[in-house]
Amino acid sequence: MQHPENNRNFILAIVLSMLVLIGWQYFYAGPKLREEQKRREQIEAAPKATTGQDATAPTVGQAAAPEPVKPRAEVLAQSPRLTVDTPELRGSISLKGARIDDLTLKGYHETTDNSSPNVVLFSPSGTDTAYYAEYGWASATPGLSLPRSDTLWTSEGKTLTPAQPLTMTWDNGGGLVFKRTIAVDNEYMFTVRDEVKNNTTSPVTLSPFGLVSRHGEPHVDGYYVLHEGFIGVLTDRKLQEYKYAHIRDDGEVCGPTCKGEAFTSTGGWLGITDKYWAATLIPNQESAIHSKFTRYESPAISYQADYTMDALTIAPGASESVESRLFAGAKRVQTIDSYEKSLGIYNFNKLIDWGWFHFLTRPLFFVIDWLYKLIGNFGLAILAVTVLVKALFFPLANKSYAAMSKMKLLQPEMQKIQERFKDDRMKQQQAIMELYKKEKVSPLAGCLPVVLQIPVFFSLYKVLFVTLEMRHAPFFGWIKDLSAPDPTNIFTLFGLIPWSPPHLLMLGIWPLIMGVSMWLQMKLNPPPPDPVQARIFAWMPVMFTFMLGSFPAGLVIYWAWNNTLSILQQSYIMSRYGVKLHLFDNLKKDLGWLFNRGAKK
Repeated sequence: MQHPENNRNFILAIVLSMLVLIGWQYFYAGPKLREEQKRREQIEAAPKATTGQDATAPTVGQAAAPEPVKPRAEVLAQSPRLTVDTPELRGSISLKGARIDDLTLKGYHETTDNSSPNVVLFSPSGTDTAYYAEYGWASATPGLSLPRSDTLWTSEGKTLTPAQPLTMTWDNGGGLVFKRTIAVDNEYMFTVRDEVKNNTTSPVTLSPFGLVSRHGEPHVDGYYVLHEGFIGVLTDRKLQEYKYAHIRDDGEVCGPTCKGEAFTSTGGWLGITDKYWAATLIPNQESAIHSKFTRYESPAISYQADYTMDALTIAPGASESVESRLFAGAKRVQTIDSYEKSLGIYNFNKLIDWGWFHFLTRPLFFVIDWLYKLIGNFGLAILAVTVLVKALFFPLANKSYAAMSKMKLLQPEMQKIQERFKDDRMKQQQAIMELYKKEKVSPLAGCLPVVLQIPVFFSLYKVLFVTLEMRHAPFFGWIKDLSAPDPTNIFTLFGLIPWSPPHLLMLGIWPLIMGVSMWLQMKLNPPPPDPVQARIFAWMPVMFTFMLGSFPAGLVIYWAWNNTLSILQQSYIMSRYGVKLHLFDNLKKDLGWLFNRGAKK
């Protein structure tokens, strides 16, 4: 019989590991399903908005008259437009308001089927998913005619490409001529240059602004592990993240129908991010800006990230210009990092939600991505990185498994001590501790492989969950997306029964493989004599199988492969120390009914 203290240590280690994993899934990584469902039911039950809105803040623009919500194609046809055509983007810019309000990502589809529609990022005001960027000028001078969202600009060209910028102009008829030049690179960065020529006899003071506006209640997955909503690096160059719900419920009141958060900084960037896509404003990094994250509730709900630069005074006969940038596209790691370096955008890499453990998550991603470029499959890259992690921790794991093997060899001595001091628990503990000290083993050494595995597990989970590169990345067979759960399910007979089981019953083929590998790893050791430990051993693979069933398939594949490598490593070390492998004995004992049945036949 094992010592009670060892039992407690073992049980504590297992329980803590399970609590961490369960807590990660259901409190940090798991969706707030009930809250989100309740909120969506309330939204669906509320009267549908029948108007679109131009949700510019009072200090950076004037709202246009409400527009009826119409199909996207119909709204696009209502105003003259300039075509956007790049290797990564297609869409248009409206000459009405000079807005960038129609962008589709060429390289990304809504599903794993390449015939499915491409992902739409921007849509014009008047659609049910309006989302756009706008630039302009604000002024405290009453009655000054400035370009608005309904201003019709003229253009010298028709198509915006990386090789061909577009220039638009508007004359206010009162001596001010506004010129806007928009350029775009081969990926997702727009450069907007606004110029004002003052042909009047008096100086004019104007404040340049930029905004990203999104109408309606945006869809979010509701995961704690993922930030969706407002984002920026602003005051003191600190990352600012605000979920839509925070602005809606806890934001500072900024007017009768708005709530928000305000910042003052030199340079920085701000915008709105989804899981894989984002739209961010990047003003001149040397200029002072006043920025806000705002929710407007009239005439319809909208969310807006905007900034205003310090005012410029334009002398009679003179002109002034400002240049800023807009990122609108996919959050590819290499793309984001290159913009940070080449354009000097401080901490732009934080646009990707690496999380608190970014010092582990980012390096792990780069290793997987490097292996992918060598191998050509992200699933195989995950298997390869598992081998690398095993090799990295091989010396520590070796010591751990060696200590476990020594512990097994000490079992007869420990049983003698327990028999000798069966009526004196204190002397039992002292004698066993002396034995540990003499043989230089630790009763907790066997927990080390589990402890080492948890940080890698969490980091890989984050990589699979938030990086665009993992989106729709296939493995082999039925795994078409490593970032999504295994689509098969034993409770639907793997698709034969047309039924959608609850979240808890997501149990596909790979989770079952993982569960079997974990069960086999348990069977390497002799069954614990303590009944509590025996029950934990028996149920642990089952609990982990159900728990990991809803995790990304790539993570489950990693765990199954890691278990397989651990079985091989532990078997080798146990054999090396002369410890009996109990795998086949335990299997025969647990599956004896199969052997007996075969013998009877």
